[in-house]
Amino acid sequence: MKKVLVTGGAGFIGSNLVDKLIKDGIDVVILDNLSTGKRENINPKAKFIMCDIAYAEHDFLINCLSGVDIVFHTAAKARVQPSIEDPMSFNEANVNGTLNILFASHKAGVKRVVYSASSSAYGNATKFPTPEEHSTNPLSPYGLQKYVGEQYCKMFSQVYGLDTVSLRYFNVYGERMLLEGAYCLVLGIFASKMLEKKSLPINNDGEQRRDFTYIGDVIDANLLAANRKKNFSGDVFNIGNGKNYSVNEVAKMFKGKTKKGKKVLEPHQTLADNSKANLDLDWQPKGDLPTWIKKYKKDLGI
Repeated sequence: MKKVLVTGGAGFIGSNLVDKLIKDGIDVVILDNLSTGKRENINPKAKFIMCDIAYAEHDFLINCLSGVDIVFHTAAKARVQPSIEDPMSFNEANVNGTLNILFASHKAGVKRVVYSASSSAYGNATKFPTPEEHSTNPLSPYGLQKYVGEQYCKMFSQVYGLDTVSLRYFNVYGERMLLEGAYCLVLGIFASKMLEKKSLPINNDGEQRRDFTYIGDVIDANLLAANRKKNFSGDVFNIGNGKNYSVNEVAKMFKGKTKKGKKVLEPHQTLADNSKANLDLDWQPKGDLPTWIKKYKKDLGI
């Protein structure tokens, strides 16, 4: 792996991945339209190309991918609730964008595409921990779109011979996560409210449980998938910590006052069975949410 391309390389996951790749001496190209990514996240040692992959010309994308060994496709419009309110633009970004990257990768002779998938594909799972072979039943346009991306990856492996692998992330947290805006997740929301000295909003009853996965572990999973010698064929791996917490428990970790939030459509529980990633990728998560929140609060001064 000498040269790679990271879509969404100015975003939360993408920028952390780029930094690690640069540190490892890899030549990195970033494609990002900065819709949610931030310019200050862009590593100056990477080549940055301002680009909206959902609408870019195929020849332009193929040219961007010239000489690239691995594509890390992290770009997406994320979040469940905003996708319910605006399914059309989410579909353009998450489905069309993925299809464009896969087709251009095939045409450019890319060796492997590592796709950032989502545990939201499961919907309301009935088995915990949830294995990859569990049935899928997305509860939102976002969940469906990310699952369609997986299916496109698998199809490109079978039809075009493009080596692809999908990593289903479970609630990623860590450095550079958003603290504001429609794409902010619960940890970011709680942190921002603490900074504003406001109450923490608890949607539904707060007993919904989430498997929170540290960004460093997600980056490790990407690198292990990229470097595996054996080919993939659209394989799917859960990338989750294997332990979950309720939203109420997370609020207690922040030690803030709480208030009743909204009634929203969401799974009651997520919990990854990560044994397949452990066996096939030699991946084991190391992040611990309570420990990280203590450090994070100290860093933010809250």
